[in-house]
Amino acid sequence: MPQLRDSGNSGREAAVAQSPQFEGFARIFGVETEYGVSVTGADRPIDAGQVAMMMFRPIVSRSRSTNTYLTNGSRLYLDVGSHPEYATAEARCPTDALAQDLAGELVMRRLAAQAQERLRESGHGEALRVHVFKNNADSAGHSFGCHENYLVRRFVSLEQVEHELLPFLITRQMYTGAGRVTGDGFEITQRADYLDEAISSATTRSRPMVNTRDEPHADPEEFRRLHVIIGDSNRSQWATWMKLAVTHLVLCVIEESARLGKPSGFEAFALADPGEANRAVSGDLTCRTARLALADGREMGALDIQRGYLRIVERFMADHARAMDEAMPRDGAGHALEQWRDVLGLLADGRGDELADRVDWAAKLRLFDALHARHGRIAQSKLEQLDMDYHDIANGSLYESMLRRGAIRRLLDESEAQRALTEPPSDTRAALRGRFVAAALDAGAQFSCDWTRLTLAGSSHHEAVILDPFRAEPTEDYERLMRAL
Repeated sequence: MPQLRDSGNSGREAAVAQSPQFEGFARIFGVETEYGVSVTGADRPIDAGQVAMMMFRPIVSRSRSTNTYLTNGSRLYLDVGSHPEYATAEARCPTDALAQDLAGELVMRRLAAQAQERLRESGHGEALRVHVFKNNADSAGHSFGCHENYLVRRFVSLEQVEHELLPFLITRQMYTGAGRVTGDGFEITQRADYLDEAISSATTRSRPMVNTRDEPHADPEEFRRLHVIIGDSNRSQWATWMKLAVTHLVLCVIEESARLGKPSGFEAFALADPGEANRAVSGDLTCRTARLALADGREMGALDIQRGYLRIVERFMADHARAMDEAMPRDGAGHALEQWRDVLGLLADGRGDELADRVDWAAKLRLFDALHARHGRIAQSKLEQLDMDYHDIANGSLYESMLRRGAIRRLLDESEAQRALTEPPSDTRAALRGRFVAAALDAGAQFSCDWTRLTLAGSSHHEAVILDPFRAEPTEDYERLMRAL
């Protein structure tokens, strides 16, 4: 697979549309989350890699691999560095992607509980606890990611992504940052200190904000998969939903401008140094102090840049409201616009503390400030412990306590997450993949699959290609594959 290919960027005529969704604003959303693993209370030494392998023992037993697909259409695997990773099934709206993301938390929690029990039984001590962190940094200085995926039309160039989308991605962290306790104090984002390039095809030797590896998992003549690395792993359901929904609105404007060969208006916000701007935003807890250098020599505040994006999207929505709502029917583009307008208004009025019920970094900061007010200066080590506990989906208590008390907004309840654990989105090809995996498991058949291909192994080899991510209707090859089961 080529690492960097930017074909088909000369305009609308560069691709002959095959998917009926090529012309509109419909989108495929996905979230990939790498989890950190650690263990405490063990009577004898055991490292994180051993714990991760113990978590995946049931997966290896079932699939003879640490890489598998689940009945909800998602992918579960053990990534480089012994990081368990969960990639959601394809979703056509942010709410479905959020449900799939919450299902991933349930998967990891179950695997951690099973591993914890086996380790205790094998003599590692009854006090042993397995911790699984949905965050982006550990105490040793390692960073791991939460990657957003957006299917965009091929005629959107990588240059547009760098100059027109990056300023938005960097400044949106005012309401999507997960927050982190550092040796220098508290920061809005967990990733800012670790990202060293704006755009690159690499993911290990360097960490770009947007990865250009060209793996569309769809017709490469029509679509590219925008692989966004800059975002934090969020516990807040609202923040996960918000970053997907508002980024989609901005992408719609960029796509239409590329389709028509006209400026989007976003080019006015191109940054002189994205890395420096990213760190400046992360360190500004007021969200109103830092000044970001633009490519044309001007300076703007992060909030001013976000409001500039908002104004352009508002004008665009006035002309395309119906098409935008049709592309995101469950969520409503107008609702996303209202949420965006509201959060920027609170920040502009200096009322960022009111975001503590929906923004992770604000929720943490409110808690830390309350502890300082009640007990005096809290030790750095205690704050770091609370920070990690907030992200521990296996044995943490802080975030769950805040949910129960209503201190954090809940968009989807436990039953919706449980349903997404077994059911893929019904309006994407994930429905086909999930149905195939469930049938193959029931039949005890040898099978393999990836995002675009389903294969039944054994004496009678059958295969079906599911290239269009928007298509949930079975093809003849798919029906033949299912009959073979």
